[in-house]
Formats: sequence, structure tokens, C-alpha cells
Amino acid sequence: MNEWEWQLLEEKTPLDHFEISGVEVRAGSRVRLRPREGGDVMDIALAGQVATIEGIEQDYEGKCHVCVVLDNDPGRDMGLLRQPGHRFFFDAEEVEPLSDEEAREFKPVQKPSILVAGIGNIFLGDDAFGVEVVRRMAGFELPQSVRVADFGIRGFDLAYALQDGYETTILVDACPHGQAPGTLYVIEPDLKALDEANAPPATVEAHAMNPINVLRMAKAMNIDVKNVLLVGCEPETLGGEEGQMGLSKPVEAAVDEAVKLVESLVNRILNGDGPDSKFDSTP
Repeated sequence: MNEWEWQLLEEKTPLDHFEISGVEVRAGSRVRLRPREGGDVMDIALAGQVATIEGIEQDYEGKCHVCVVLDNDPGRDMGLLRQPGHRFFFDAEEVEPLSDEEAREFKPVQKPSILVAGIGNIFLGDDAFGVEVVRRMAGFELPQSVRVADFGIRGFDLAYALQDGYETTILVDACPHGQAPGTLYVIEPDLKALDEANAPPATVEAHAMNPINVLRMAKAMNIDVKNVLLVGCEPETLGGEEGQMGLSKPVEAAVDEAVKLVESLVNRILNGDGPDSKFDSTP
């Protein structure tokens, strides 16, 4: 079943679990795909593959359907699993629960719980700060529970990425804060303020990225935005003419310290200590 057909199902009811051949399955259960015979080329390619159930729904006729993601999908590491072509939908009889012995043979897939999102426009001087920070972190060996990604000015992509249910999102961006250029700080935005009646409408510019606007849009899309931190750097040349590439000296000098700061926040969160949002440093 393709995604378009899935969307045509009416009155879908989310299910916590259901049984397949006497085996209880739920979100997170591992299954082997067994598409019905006579399917298309995609069914043939997916036959026999191991996947993880993302969701279960029952349609108005009482029939159960499952949404799965492949264990070997390279998009898993790039945060693309909610994009078309990375999530697949099957009738209940087209998936086969793995036996306990089979399940032990496959390494459990850990869903990232922390998103580190680099934000900025590389053609606007110090606005490239967040992009440079995550670029330097790209080669690091991080736990599976941490995803580091460069979102640049793609606000819609970041909003949709938040659908993956991260426990904590760390936004890295150049933001004026009235300090000396190169000063680093951590801010915990008030997510409750996004719901206030006088809050600005949720809009995202096509050629810019405003983190607060992205969070507003995510909330408007009924995405459960949980813990959010902003690792900011005071810019010197923010908002220059387009085509002004390269960081100013004080911001360039702060990048390595920002990488250490993000690592420290990630480690504190993974250790259950909680982030320290009172950090402030001038390199």
C-alpha cells in the first residue's frame, strides 16, 4: 500500500497494539515484510526486509494497517524517515513478527532523542555560525540517540523534522543578544509563550530561518515540541549584504568553544543531569 492510499483511508483510529498470528505487536516491534503476491516493483524490493513498526491504525471497516521504517534505510541517519519514500504502509497480514531468536540476531535500532540543528545562511557573514558548528561536529562519533544536522535556511524541513518526537532539540544559531561579538550563551525558549493569543502568526520565510517562527509553525501543526535549547553566538556582521561569506574573527574564534558547549549539553542530557541554561562565555 502506498502513502497516497493510506491517506485516503477514512476515520482512522490509532491503536496501541494488536495481534498478528497470536503475537502482540506495537510501535517499536520488529517485523519482516511479506507483501502480497502480484504487487509492484517496490513490493518485490521490500519482500523479506526487516522493519520497525512506527504506528498502527484501524480504518472505518475495522481493518488494521501498519506504518514501518526499514532497519537498513540510510535515511535513518539523515533524519529523512518522515519524508516520502522512507515510510511504508502495509496491511496487517503483510507483516510477520520476528521470532525471539530472530530478534536477537538483529541489533536494536535506537531512535534519536536529541536533535542538534545548525541554522544559518552561509552567504550572510556570521549568520553561518550554526552551520559551521554542526559541520565540525559531522565527523564526530556520537551516540545513536543524537542526530546532528545542517538545516541552513530550510525552516519547513526543521519543522517537519520535529515530528520525529525528539526529547530535546538544540538549535545552534547566530543571534544578537547585546553582548560582545563571539559571546556564547544558552537560552531555553518559553514554549508556553508560543500558544499565547497575542503571539505572531506561524510563518516561515523562504530565504531565512527564524527559530521561534519554526517552533510556532511546529506547534500550529500539532507537533509536540518538547525541550528546546538555543545555543547562540553574538554576531559581528549579521545581516550584511548577500554574498558576504565567511565568519568574522571573533565568531570564528568561538566556533570550537561552541562545539564543546554543545557536546557538554548533550552529555548532561544523556546523563540525566539536565542542561545548564545559564552558560555564558566570551572566548
